[in-house]
Amino acid sequence: MSDALHAEVERRAPLQRLAWALLWLALAALSLHFLLAVHGQYRHLDPEHYTMYWSRRGWLWLHITGGVLGIVLGPLQFLTRWPRAWPWLHRWFGRCYISGMLLACAAAVGLISTSPAPAPITTAFAGTALAWLMTALVAMISIRRGKVARHRRWMTRAYLVTLAPVVFRLLLPAWIASGRAPSPDAIALLLWSSWVVPLLLHGVLSSAWTRWRGRAPSMAAPAG
Repeated sequence: MSDALHAEVERRAPLQRLAWALLWLALAALSLHFLLAVHGQYRHLDPEHYTMYWSRRGWLWLHITGGVLGIVLGPLQFLTRWPRAWPWLHRWFGRCYISGMLLACAAAVGLISTSPAPAPITTAFAGTALAWLMTALVAMISIRRGKVARHRRWMTRAYLVTLAPVVFRLLLPAWIASGRAPSPDAIALLLWSSWVVPLLLHGVLSSAWTRWRGRAPSMAAPAG
């Protein structure tokens, strides 16, 4: 590595670490807010707080349990140092994450099949569960085949889908605050947007990040 290239990498490293730290702090704050809101809503075991989920609270709690496992364990899988030091722990966290995902998706089937909600909402809910299942399974298959980079990309996508309920809880109040009614079609749109938009943004930002990193060698290359 040339001195100019090494200096460029050293200059960018603190900015990269700061960006990642701010990102994960923001995700942690949003996730904590979501978990506290869910706990506040459903810790009271009565029909008033559970509304349409009262008769299906068993499915609901299974779904919440699996989702909480995903939300809590997901960020730990993205740390770069400890998985190398304790790979067995990384693998077990990954297995717990996948188990939580499967539990939540199985409970989602129970919730969807018994839901009185209109078809657009149940379809969007099913699409979210399917996206979560597919992204996590592709990540799992990739690591079993030794494709580490592909595994990381798909785990990132799986975690973005995991955060769909968190994003939805931000989108819905914003939609209502804008003066628009939360119709079934609007709720379905927000459900789709809660994971489709983050995945699209991830794709765009990943491409931009790759191009930005690739500029360092070209900037350091001697003119010829």
